[in-house]
Amino acid sequence: MFAGFAYLTVEIAPVGLLGTMSADLRVSLSAVGLLVTWYALAVAVAAIPLTRLVGGVPRRYLLSGLLVVFVAATGLSVAGPSYWALTAGRLATALSQAVFWSVAAPAAAALFPPQLRGRVTAALFAAAPLGAVLGVPAVTWLGLHVGWRAAFLAVAGLGLVALLGIATLIPTTRPEEGHSAVGSAPDARRFWGIITATALAVTGVFAAFTYFAPFLTEVSGFSTEAISPLLFVFGVAGVVGVAVGGVLVDRWPRPAVFVPVVVLTLALVALYAFGTHQGVVLVLIALWGFAVAQTPSIFQARVLDVAPGRTDMGLARFSSAYNVGIAAGALTGALLLPLIGVRSTYLIGAVLTALALAVLASTNISPGRHGPRSCLVDQWTGSRSQMRMVATSTVPRQT
Repeated sequence: MFAGFAYLTVEIAPVGLLGTMSADLRVSLSAVGLLVTWYALAVAVAAIPLTRLVGGVPRRYLLSGLLVVFVAATGLSVAGPSYWALTAGRLATALSQAVFWSVAAPAAAALFPPQLRGRVTAALFAAAPLGAVLGVPAVTWLGLHVGWRAAFLAVAGLGLVALLGIATLIPTTRPEEGHSAVGSAPDARRFWGIITATALAVTGVFAAFTYFAPFLTEVSGFSTEAISPLLFVFGVAGVVGVAVGGVLVDRWPRPAVFVPVVVLTLALVALYAFGTHQGVVLVLIALWGFAVAQTPSIFQARVLDVAPGRTDMGLARFSSAYNVGIAAGALTGALLLPLIGVRSTYLIGAVLTALALAVLASTNISPGRHGPRSCLVDQWTGSRSQMRMVATSTVPRQT
């Protein structure tokens, strides 16, 4: 959790320090913003090949090595005098993050009984809303007072603490050992349904969320000073959503994947329809944060169940789809904004999350050909056939 918090904080830290970093590095605001875009794209591209490359390394050594890269790359990136030194350092950090999120969930789940898998995954991914609520505001405050370089070094210090904990506490096990190494109920149809739904839903969310501030000021009439408190509401609701999602996916794993996507769709439609009513918008922002934070934790818990091969490769594909969705959502919003306006981008976001819901419905109604349910049906059919053969051979025919 601590390592995940550090990764997510450093990934989006430039958002709160655009002006400071732009002035110090003598580049435009958009150039600093691209540091976040390139980071997400690097994770999306590298997750699958890098995870396959290091798939045989014991998890303790692998996670420790990834955090060594994180600490060193973050430190070296701020030590350099130029924008390109920072870009290179963040690229190295992004590559280590691409593998981290592929192997962290199976490694964490293996430490606990299988029936707690959902809650363990939810606890791990609580780092995301906590990074939004605590990490980025803290880094922003620190950067404004002592400089953005010192703020980045502080996050590297968090990574160092996580490194020491993982190196001393995580057992040295082979990747193939433990109940979380492979899916507990492999089903290729459901797996690819989750991957596709993830890309669609995240694209819809970020098509809207990228223009969160303009929506609040231009459509809802909030002042710019209200944006930070509203983001805080969004983040706190996300922490609650993650906790609830962990319980849901442990008790009702199949229906649980629908919950965040349904809430996201309804929230985005309602924001489009009632965006001018500030009281309603406040409630809808809380619902939106509640659902958006659930999506990675619930979906990744399901990937640990239905992945058709090794779970680390399944999660690598999930990570790629998620980050592709982030980049595609921001691009979609940027293309549509001058054509249809900021309010309508929320309706487009709702259409995309509704498509994700349709994909989930189509892949969950009937399981894949080799899913666990079909195996049980085959066994049941075979047993019935054997019983019928025994009955016809032992019971005399009656006239």
